[in-house]
Amino acid sequence: MAMMADNIEHVISYWIIFQKFHSPALAGFAVLSHWLPFLLFSVYSGALADRFDPRRIIQFGMVMFMTASLGWGVLFWTDSLEQWHAGVLLVIHGMSGVLWGPASQLLIHEIVGPKHLQSAIRLSSTSRQLGVLMGPAIGGGLLLTVGATYGILLNALFYLPLIYWLWKAPYGPRFREGAPTKRPAMRGYQDIVSTIRTIASNPIIVSMVLLAGLASLFVGNAHQAQMPEFAHDLGHSDAGLHYSILLAGNAGGALIAGIILESRSMLPAKPRTAITLVMLWCLAVGGFAVTGSYPLAVALLFIAGFLNLSYNSMAQTLVQLHAPQEIRGRVIGLYNMSSNGMKAFSGITVGFGGALIGIQWSLALSALALLATMVALMSFTAWTSVKPDSN
Repeated sequence: MAMMADNIEHVISYWIIFQKFHSPALAGFAVLSHWLPFLLFSVYSGALADRFDPRRIIQFGMVMFMTASLGWGVLFWTDSLEQWHAGVLLVIHGMSGVLWGPASQLLIHEIVGPKHLQSAIRLSSTSRQLGVLMGPAIGGGLLLTVGATYGILLNALFYLPLIYWLWKAPYGPRFREGAPTKRPAMRGYQDIVSTIRTIASNPIIVSMVLLAGLASLFVGNAHQAQMPEFAHDLGHSDAGLHYSILLAGNAGGALIAGIILESRSMLPAKPRTAITLVMLWCLAVGGFAVTGSYPLAVALLFIAGFLNLSYNSMAQTLVQLHAPQEIRGRVIGLYNMSSNGMKAFSGITVGFGGALIGIQWSLALSALALLATMVALMSFTAWTSVKPDSN
């Protein structure tokens, strides 16, 4: 429900921003302001999760999400939305995401332990993608039935169930068995340097952090913020069914991926498999960028969503399994800094680049550049896997 509410806000706010300002640069800023906090504060957020009860950190993030939705609602109600208002609310939304991200992933590990971690991450990712899938559908429905103002105000209520459940959920530091885990002191941005030094000797973590960062740097999900313009160019400029289907394409593919992969225990976590999946994802995203066919665009988004969940859950599993327990939150934060923080720059490559050469070309060229870097990363992975045998 939290991810559904997150995406309802995106659907409504992005549409109003597009209708009011018609600015690809502002849509690019929406991506930049949403993901830049992950780049700056993810490791610090992971340190908070190592140090304090992750349940309370998640709850505070939910309250910030609610604040953003209520802020949009007030500005829509009073018809006083300006570009700087949008920028402030997008930053609050981004800070909410960075705060609860590492804590929620650490809580998953607390619940299931290492044995079932890949399964738990897939199921969690599938559940989140179900929220992502429902978000555009419900957001589009709210736009059509009650309008943007009432829709965004109602959206604030969807965060309440998670806040309530976490109040007494029996997980976290107080419920761990055995000796208490040492909680390293928080040292601000020095935690980034020390975490990088700690994981530098582990080629699996290094390669997965690089994979996540490169995918986010070149493509990320910047095309989601530009979806109103893609819908317009594909012949559907209304805020109705066709726009919502485009937004839901990625999430639908990810949902099916989670069901199929988990029900059949397919694709065990391996670095080379994750890299191959990213290569295929590049082809799907690039195809979506250049096609002029609406049905083909939806199909390619569906395939891209399937591949996206597959490689993301695999990379995250590998990072968590190989992270030292006492700094697991920091390592998760470092992965999130790479995976989510670098998406800020996809707002430049796709968003601001789209203002110069068109969003189709900017997205296609970004996908092609990512494909080239994945070939190089595959070579790096092959080299590190044979290096120990030669010593």
